[in-house]
Amino acid sequence: MSVKVAEKKAKTNINLVMKIFLFFVLAIGLGLATANYNYYRLPTALRPQKYYLRILTLLENPEDLRFAGTVQIVIEVLQNTQNITLHSKNLTIDESQIRLRQISGEGKKDNCVSSTSLNPTHDFYILNTCDELVAGNVYKLSLPFAAELSRPLKGYYRSSYKNPVDNVTRWLSTTQFEPASARKAFPCFDEPGYKASFVVTLGYHKNYNALSNMPVKLTKPHETLPNYVWCEFQESVPMSTYLVAYSVNDFSNKPSTLPNGALFRTWARPNAIDQCDYAAEFGPKVLQYYEKFFGIKFPLPKIDQIAVPDFSAGAMENWGLVVYRESTLLYSASHASLNDKQYLAEVIAHELAHQWFGNLVTMKWWTDLWLNEGFATYVASLGVYDIHPEWNSKDRESLSSLLTSFRLDALVSSHPISRPIQMVSEIEENFDAISYQKGSSVLRMMHFFMGQDAFRSGLKSYLERYAYKNAEQDNLWESLTQAAHKNGALPKNYDIKTIMDSWTLQTGYPVLNVTRDYTTNTAKLGQERYLRNTQISRAFRERCWWLPLSYTTQEELEFRNTAPKAWMECSSTGESSSKTISDLPNSDKWVIFNVQLASPYKVNYDAQNWKLLIETLNSDDYQTIHVINRAQLIDDVLYFAWTGDQDYETALQVTNYLQRERELLPWKSAFNNLKQLNRILRQTPNFGFFKRYMQNLLTPIYKYLDGMNDTFSSMQDQDEILLKTMMANWACQYQVADCVPRAQAYFRRWRSEPNPDENNPVPLNIRTTVYCAGILYGTDEDWEFLWSRYKHSNVGSEKQAILSTMGCSKKVWILQRYLEKAFDPKGLIRKQDSMLSFQAVASGQVGFLLAKKYLIDNVELIHKYFYPQTKIMSRLLPAISEQVITTTDLNEFKAFVENSRQFLRSVHQAVQQSLEIMLTNVQWMERNNHQFSRAIQRHL
Repeated sequence: MSVKVAEKKAKTNINLVMKIFLFFVLAIGLGLATANYNYYRLPTALRPQKYYLRILTLLENPEDLRFAGTVQIVIEVLQNTQNITLHSKNLTIDESQIRLRQISGEGKKDNCVSSTSLNPTHDFYILNTCDELVAGNVYKLSLPFAAELSRPLKGYYRSSYKNPVDNVTRWLSTTQFEPASARKAFPCFDEPGYKASFVVTLGYHKNYNALSNMPVKLTKPHETLPNYVWCEFQESVPMSTYLVAYSVNDFSNKPSTLPNGALFRTWARPNAIDQCDYAAEFGPKVLQYYEKFFGIKFPLPKIDQIAVPDFSAGAMENWGLVVYRESTLLYSASHASLNDKQYLAEVIAHELAHQWFGNLVTMKWWTDLWLNEGFATYVASLGVYDIHPEWNSKDRESLSSLLTSFRLDALVSSHPISRPIQMVSEIEENFDAISYQKGSSVLRMMHFFMGQDAFRSGLKSYLERYAYKNAEQDNLWESLTQAAHKNGALPKNYDIKTIMDSWTLQTGYPVLNVTRDYTTNTAKLGQERYLRNTQISRAFRERCWWLPLSYTTQEELEFRNTAPKAWMECSSTGESSSKTISDLPNSDKWVIFNVQLASPYKVNYDAQNWKLLIETLNSDDYQTIHVINRAQLIDDVLYFAWTGDQDYETALQVTNYLQRERELLPWKSAFNNLKQLNRILRQTPNFGFFKRYMQNLLTPIYKYLDGMNDTFSSMQDQDEILLKTMMANWACQYQVADCVPRAQAYFRRWRSEPNPDENNPVPLNIRTTVYCAGILYGTDEDWEFLWSRYKHSNVGSEKQAILSTMGCSKKVWILQRYLEKAFDPKGLIRKQDSMLSFQAVASGQVGFLLAKKYLIDNVELIHKYFYPQTKIMSRLLPAISEQVITTTDLNEFKAFVENSRQFLRSVHQAVQQSLEIMLTNVQWMERNNHQFSRAIQRHL
C-alpha cells in the first residue's frame, strides 16, 4: 500500500468516528422531555462488575486533538428495572451502535435499548431497555463514544510543553477524574460507591508511551491505522471511577526498586527527567513505611508517578498512576529551596498514603471525603518524619494544619468536617482546609488519646475489613472503638463515635475557659465555640465537644505526656456542663492545658495564670514551656485579643518574649497572626508604631541568624534553615537592619551575570525575598529581567517562585500589565498558575487596590477564562477579603457580589466566608484599632 493510500485510509477511519455528533444532537432533542428521574444519586437497581474500556487517542494534529472509544460494562441486576441510568457528559454517543445483551441468568439473551434520555442537571444518561432487566441476571452494555480532548483540565484532557531542541510544541493526554469527571471521558456509573474492575486498552501512535493504573499486558498493531498500536493493560483490582487514570505521552522515566518486586517509575518530559531523582528515591521509601504502618502490603504490581505540565490540582492519587504538577514532583537541587523540597515530600507522601486510605478503602459518598484527605494529610506527616527525622516535619505540619483550620473554622460560614452533599457542584467545595487540615488535626487528637498501639490496630482492622469496598466514618469508629477497648486505651463506657461525632458533625471548635481558684488549688472549666464575628450571640456559641484534657504545671513540667488526665463530656442531648480540676499548684505557679496542642481547641485563662505564663516567657526559663505550647500561647492570646476576650496589653506582653525565641514554631505561629494585623494596620496612620514594634521583635533574631549572609550550608539544624528563610522575608518587609540593601545587592549580582539562567548567585533559601526586594525597589528593567528568567526556566518550583514575587512592584502600570498577563488565554502563564500571579499582586499595598478593581471590573472575563472550572475563582478572594477594613469597602464588595451572582454561583461558600472575614476586619477597626495603638506605643 502506498503512503498516500495509507494516509487517506487512516484519515477516513479517523473521521468516521466524529460523524456520530449528528446522533448525539438527535438524542438531546428526544431525551430531555422524557428525563423524569431527578434524584442526585444513581438508582440502586444495578451494579457494574467490570468495564472493558477501549480508547483511541489522536495527538498528531494540534488543531484536532480528540479521542474515540467503546466501553463495555458488565452489569449485575439487583432489582428488576426497565432502564439503565449512568453518567455521561459532553460525550458524543452513536446510539445506533449501542448494544445490550444478557450474559448470564435465566431467559432469552438478546435485549436492546429502545430509547434514551438525558438529565443534564445530574449528568444522567438514561437508556430504556426493550425488555425488563431481571434481578439476578448479568448483562453487557456496549456504548461507543467520542469527544475532543478537553481544554479545561478535567476529564480526559490535553497538555503540552515546548521541546527545547526544536522549539516545537509536544502534545500529550492525561486524566483528572476526581471528583466527578470520569463521565466526561467515558459513560460510567460515576459515584465512588460503584466499584468495579477495569480492563483498559489504549490506541495511539507508536511514537508515544501509554500509561494506566495497571502494568501492560500486551501491545499489538492497530488493525487499520498505520503506525498506531493497541496497548492492553492488566485487569485492575476493584476501584471507583474517579481513580481510573491513563495517559498518552512521549515522556521518559526513572525506575526504582521495591523489595516486594513491584515496579516503581517516575515520569517526566525528557528535558526534565534529571529532576526526578529525589521523587524516585523518596517515593518507594514512603510506600514501604505505609506497608509497615498499616500492616498491609501495597496491593498492585506497579506504581507510576508522572509530572504533567498542566494540572489543576496539586496531585491526584489514581491507583497505580499518581499524577502531579511538575512543581510537586520534580526537584532540582540547584534551583529549589529546602521549603520546596519538604513540600514536595509532603505531597508525594500524601498521595501514596491514599493508596490505602481512599483507594483500598473508599468513602461511600463524598460526605466523608475527609476520611480520604484528612487521613492522607496526617499520615503523610508521619511518613515524611520517618524518612527525614532531621526535618522535624511532624510537629511543623501538625501546627500548620491547626493554624490553617483555626482560621477558617472560626467563621460562622465554615462547615462540618462531614457534611451532606446533594449536588455534584457541591463536592468540590469540600476540598478545603476543613477536610484536609481540620480532618488531620482531629485524627492526630485521636492518635494521642488512643495511643500508638490501639490506633494502628484499629486502622489495620478497618482497612482489612473494608478492603476493595466502601465505608462510612461510623465503620471507622467501630473498628477504632474495638481496638481502644481491647488495648485499654479508652474506658469501656466511652466509644469513639460519641467522642468524634462532636468533632466531625458540627462546625467550629471550642475555647476551654480555665478559671483557677487559688485558695482551693482547683480550676473550673467551661467551653464555648470560638467565633471571630463578635456580633454573634453567646447562645449561638453554646456548643459541646468531647475534650481530652491533658495539662501540666510549672512544678511538673511534664510536656511529654499528651494522654488525657480527664475528659470534658457532653450530655446525650449535646449539652456542656462545667468541670472542676483539683490538685493544682499554688498561686505562684502556672498551669497549661492541651499539652503539645494535642487537640484542636483553644485555652483562655484567668488574669493571674496569664500573668504567671508571661513572667516565664519573658525570663531565661521560657524554654521550660514546650515549643509547641509556646506557639499555642501566642496563637491563642492573639485570637482572644482580636475578639476582645483578652486585651492587647496582655497579648503584647506574650509576643514581647519573641525577642528571646530562637525556635521555628513559635515564630510561625506569631507570623500567622501578625500578617493579619499588618494587612489592616498598613492602611492606617498607626502603621508606623506597628512597624517599629516589629523591628524591635525581629532585630535580635535577624542578627542571631547572621542576617542575609549565606550561612545556610553551615547550618546543621533544618528548622534553623527554615527559620532564617522566614526571618529574611519578614526582616526585609519591615526594613530591619541591612536586609533590603543586602537583598538588592544579591539581585544586582544576578543581573550582572553573563548567563543568569545558568548562574544564579542568590542563596537558594532566600531567593523569593531577594526577588521581591529587587522588584519592589527596582526599575522597569529589573521586572523585565525577572520575567525573562521565568520564560527561560525549566524548573516548576522556580517558575512559581518568580510568579509569586513579580507582584511586589509598586508601579501601577507594571502591576496592571501583570494582571492582564495572568488571565491571557494565549499567554505564557499556565492556567493553573494564574492564581499565583493574582495573589502576588493583591498581597501588595498598591497591588491590593488594583487587584480588587480588576476582579470587580473583569469578573465575567475571569469566569470565562476558567470555565467550566470556575471553582478555582475561590482562590482569588482571600487576598482581597483580608485587606478590606471599612464599611464603605465592605458594602462595595457586597454590591459587586449581588451584581455578579451568575459568575460567582460556583464559589458561593468562598464568597460568604470572604464577606464574613471583611466584616470581622471592620469590627476589629471599630473595636480594637485605638486600643491596639495605645498598647503598642507602651511597648516601643
